[in-house]
Amino acid sequence: MITGIRRSGKSTFMLQLASLFQDYYYLSFDDERLIHFTVEDFNALMIAFKAIKEANVIVLDEIQLVPGWERFVRRIFDEGYKVILSGSNATLLGSELATHLTGRYILTEMFPFSFPEYLSFLKVETKNLSSSKIAQVRLAFDKYLEGGGFSEYIKCGEVEVLKRTYDDILYRDLVSRYGIRNISNFRNLSQYLFTNFTSELVYLSLGELLGFSSTTTVRDYIHYIAQAYLVFESNRFDFSLKRQYSTSRKVYVIDNGLRNIIAFRISSDQGQLLENLVYIELRRRGHEVWYYRTKQSLETDFLINPRQPELIQVCYDMSQPHTRKREFQSLLSSMEELKISEALILTNSEEETVVDAGKTIQVLPAWKWLL
Repeated sequence: MITGIRRSGKSTFMLQLASLFQDYYYLSFDDERLIHFTVEDFNALMIAFKAIKEANVIVLDEIQLVPGWERFVRRIFDEGYKVILSGSNATLLGSELATHLTGRYILTEMFPFSFPEYLSFLKVETKNLSSSKIAQVRLAFDKYLEGGGFSEYIKCGEVEVLKRTYDDILYRDLVSRYGIRNISNFRNLSQYLFTNFTSELVYLSLGELLGFSSTTTVRDYIHYIAQAYLVFESNRFDFSLKRQYSTSRKVYVIDNGLRNIIAFRISSDQGQLLENLVYIELRRRGHEVWYYRTKQSLETDFLINPRQPELIQVCYDMSQPHTRKREFQSLLSSMEELKISEALILTNSEEETVVDAGKTIQVLPAWKWLL
């Protein structure tokens, strides 16, 4: 099972997997001729497949477009077929999949290119880094920070690619799928999230600001946008789940390049871009991610592995003394509360190791950490 945002390479990856076998059946449900396809049609599909050739591997793209698909997949799996599925909506993970296919599936979440993948795509060498190679990597990082990792956009550089991807998700996958009537409000909410990424959200105040009549509608709409992998919500960490769920959340977006095309920008926001980049990389590495706030309201950007907490602070530029003091103070306070002896600060270019009161803070350029 391969899930992830549209245009992240799911179809390419699933066909690469399928090519490992001698032969396979393939169908993409992202085809307007299959718009009325239902679970009852799967039997006819299997007959049509078998009339063409014999294979024991079935590849089904954008499977979430067929309600009830889980029962069919379970049946053919039990009949001995190998099945490769893809979907661009996270509802796949919370569907009847868990009930019907427990212990029978391997899940892969796909994102736009990571920084190492981006460098590989550009044929930038990352082994045995000389000073000239480091300069190449850093130049590439600056472009990646702004332009993101959608492969088609990297290849052609046309912003229309990102706009089309966004519109397809917003209108085809969300407005149409969920029957959203107030399209203008929905679009404005999505643009607000992209503009104010890395910021805290309060559903009530957000609803009042954008003219929604119901907080529930705001919550549902954000949930839809998140299900399509456009945004992610990050909870404030607390050892009490009740307090975790009742506090405000931060929002991050799937890709900096997509964000910069959609958002309303009036100033440079490299600090936010770097924080968002780090969040997505943590998710790509399989972490659940929280932010942490101390009793003195000092904040650390990211907390992962809550059983043995790890803290990561992100600051694009710590060259100013007051900025450096603020970042270290916040991190040290969080380390003290959580009884952690080591933590990490990611920056654009600074690198050092600081020991303070028995606590070690490593400062690393983000590009090195990403590699």
